[in-house]
Amino acid sequence: MSTRSHPFTEPAKKHLGQHFLHERRIIDKIVQAVDPKPGDRLVEIGPGQGAITFPLLDRHGELTVIEFDRDLIFPLTEAARAHGTLEVIHRDVLTVDFTALAHNFGGQGQIRLVGNLPYNLSSPILFHALDHAAAIRDMHFMLQKEVVDRMAAGPGSKVYGRLGVMLQAYCHVTPLFDVPPGAFRPPPKVDSAVVRLVPRAPETIGVDDPATFSAVVRDAFGQRRKTLRNALSKLCDAAAIEAAGVRPDARAEQIAVQDFVRLANSLKPS
Repeated sequence: MSTRSHPFTEPAKKHLGQHFLHERRIIDKIVQAVDPKPGDRLVEIGPGQGAITFPLLDRHGELTVIEFDRDLIFPLTEAARAHGTLEVIHRDVLTVDFTALAHNFGGQGQIRLVGNLPYNLSSPILFHALDHAAAIRDMHFMLQKEVVDRMAAGPGSKVYGRLGVMLQAYCHVTPLFDVPPGAFRPPPKVDSAVVRLVPRAPETIGVDDPATFSAVVRDAFGQRRKTLRNALSKLCDAAAIEAAGVRPDARAEQIAVQDFVRLANSLKPS
């Protein structure tokens, strides 16, 4: 990484959930996990002050970033000149069409997403990425550790819920390593973690109707104390649940991802 000073004077903005990564050991581990290769189409969400951006540029030569905070764009662009070619998309990431972005790179290639996600928007960003999973090769995100735990949890876990089921149905979810608060400026009040998500091949997902699957999972976990018989009463009856090979008296946290898929596939599209 260049020793040129980076002209950042803006402090982190609490209302945007900004915590700027600064610990080099963690930065190096993230870049190593991403391991960019020639021809990869890298897109970073929320580059902030460039802690991950510049090492990725040094390694790869070019990078597209999505940044909402206007005050960060000019210093980021100026500092990036010493490292490689940077394209900046000044947008709210939730309004960015990842599928169109992948096509804009040319050919039928997929993008690779990287980012230190703002804690207050992590779940919406993850669900937005799911909507474009076919255009995404993989994702390496840093999030609140509690969120990563929920993403990777299995049936029977206290933190197994809607987020984990939806992500695991469409992606392979692999927690990589934890990140302490001191690695950020200002330090958050919680631990963080880096996770890798690799979208499953479409033919292996098995979800017939995504809207029905989403509705089943949403309602099942809407009131965790209820049995499926009661939680899913607006979508189906106990007989339909049992016909799908799922226990109507079970609660959502006891049901495996593939059981949710099978149940949703047995119902008429919502």
